[in-house]
Amino acid sequence: MKLSELTLVRWMTHLNMGLTLGLLIWLACLPGTSHAHGVTAGELELDHPYAVPSAVGESHGQAYLRGITNKGAHPERLIGASTPVAAGVKLHSLRPDANGLRGMEVSAIELPAKTTTRLRHTGDYQITLIDLNAPLKDGDKFDLTLNFEHAGAKTVNVWVQTPRDAAASHTTH
Repeated sequence: MKLSELTLVRWMTHLNMGLTLGLLIWLACLPGTSHAHGVTAGELELDHPYAVPSAVGESHGQAYLRGITNKGAHPERLIGASTPVAAGVKLHSLRPDANGLRGMEVSAIELPAKTTTRLRHTGDYQITLIDLNAPLKDGDKFDLTLNFEHAGAKTVNVWVQTPRDAAASHTTH
């Protein structure tokens, strides 16, 4: 190999390493949206906000989180929520009855210190979207602002998806 060819190969190798390093640095600087589908609000971790597609003709919808983890030393409370896709939002606890799970409206959802509270379609709580502007369809995304007693308001991006266990998503209100 001639000296000029060797110089060119070395230069290209350094260029490729530089481009690769630059790409890795750029990726590391991207916001957390490419990581786990969740966000933090102070000492709270809001894990995987999602909604289920709304039933045909149904004016209400449901939104959930895999869980809200309170990593803090003090209790917190979810005291309300709002979204541009519905006229109103209510908080419900889910209790089993003869027809599956029944949603009972609550004024707040308690988030004890050092605990994860589930807000799943098969869990303890749900966020009910009242008078939807349009049906929730699989693949849609929308903003949901959660209001906490101490941590304040935090907006999360909710993904509409069909649960793996679709039969478990039916609740009576």
